[in-house]
Amino acid sequence: MHDTLSSLVERAVLGNVRPLEFFLREHSRLPGPRANLELANDVSNLLAASIPKNPDSVYTLINHFTNGDRQTIASNTPDEFIMLCGIIAFGTCAAVHSSWREATFDLLKHYSLNSYWRVREGVATAYQRLLAVIPEETITHLLELSTHGSYLQCRAAIAAIAEPPLMYKPEVLEAALQLHQPVLASVHAASSFDRKSEDFKALRRTLGYSLSVIAAADAERGFALMRECAAWHDTDISWILRENLKKKRLAKFSEQIHGLEVLLS
Repeated sequence: MHDTLSSLVERAVLGNVRPLEFFLREHSRLPGPRANLELANDVSNLLAASIPKNPDSVYTLINHFTNGDRQTIASNTPDEFIMLCGIIAFGTCAAVHSSWREATFDLLKHYSLNSYWRVREGVATAYQRLLAVIPEETITHLLELSTHGSYLQCRAAIAAIAEPPLMYKPEVLEAALQLHQPVLASVHAASSFDRKSEDFKALRRTLGYSLSVIAAADAERGFALMRECAAWHDTDISWILRENLKKKRLAKFSEQIHGLEVLLS
């Protein structure tokens, strides 16, 4: 399949886009519970590899995939998968092609507000591609989202940075701790009306695992942050903390878990 995909990407970059689009739709696994993320990642890597020879053509193709003309698409369809491929590809390509970064960050900020959860997951993945290569620049944008963004934009920042393989970078771990603080504070300050919204619930679900990623990488500071939040006695914050304590990645921290459970009881 990889040889076929490589050939189709090469043809698409040279102007014959339809065979690649057909292939992506056929192998999208949508409608269905899980999109073909392996295929989306392979496409993004092949497109990034094509940049040195055909940068303008690659940009045009990815912009086409990300629905540059803003036509309405339906969720859980091959059309949504095409958009997902484009969003991930923008992150992968901008990581290696600096002149695309400003436009890519603008695009990701826009799509972080999308009503479709798969599109929002694509945004988080694209940010992770950028974090792996240009952490400092990406962190600046994520901090902006976490401090001044909407619930969905805060959710994008949290989902992007709470990725275990990225925690080995000290600057990413530090940023993960830093950007969680304003987001958790905004959850604590949320009105009862806001707490019923789907955007708030999406952020809450993401926070329901993200703190465990930090604590697994830095138990001292991760659990300290959770203890601080437990003292707020906030219903939603308490739910978030309990969900994190269930994660297998924290199983070895039995003493810290017990201490938090006492605070939450």
